[in-house]
Amino acid sequence: MRKVDTMILSTRGRYGIKMMLELALNYGKGAMPLKDIANRQSLSDTYLEQLISPLRKKGFVKSTRGAQGGYELAKKPSEIKVGDIIRVLEGSLAPSQCVLEEEPECSKAEYCATKLLYEKITESINNVIDSISLKDMVDDYYRLNNTNVKRRSENE
Repeated sequence: MRKVDTMILSTRGRYGIKMMLELALNYGKGAMPLKDIANRQSLSDTYLEQLISPLRKKGFVKSTRGAQGGYELAKKPSEIKVGDIIRVLEGSLAPSQCVLEEEPECSKAEYCATKLLYEKITESINNVIDSISLKDMVDDYYRLNNTNVKRRSENE
């Protein structure tokens, strides 16, 4: 069987989104230690330490030192888009180098149908990830978990 190449988020992006979701679920309740976030999401706290720094530098999270210290969102969950998180941790999600802004113009760009396709894919991805906020994810979390709790209790 032939291995199929896929366009997937790296561990950085996936774990970063899970970490930010956990902070959004805890929004307004004070700082959370990374160890607690890691435990709740079944992630490595050592790995999360690497991800929190760029998110803090970009103003998405803030830190508190001390016994009650940890991290919390620096903005409301509704003000943080998934696309912003992904770009901080992953960079662009473009399917090809030729559609990145920092790439030099290709000599074939004027008549390249594949570049048009890659631009459409990039635009679609950006439209989706920029339309979803952490608040939307929190709402989905509660909707899914309430539905699953109801289903489990109905089966008991």
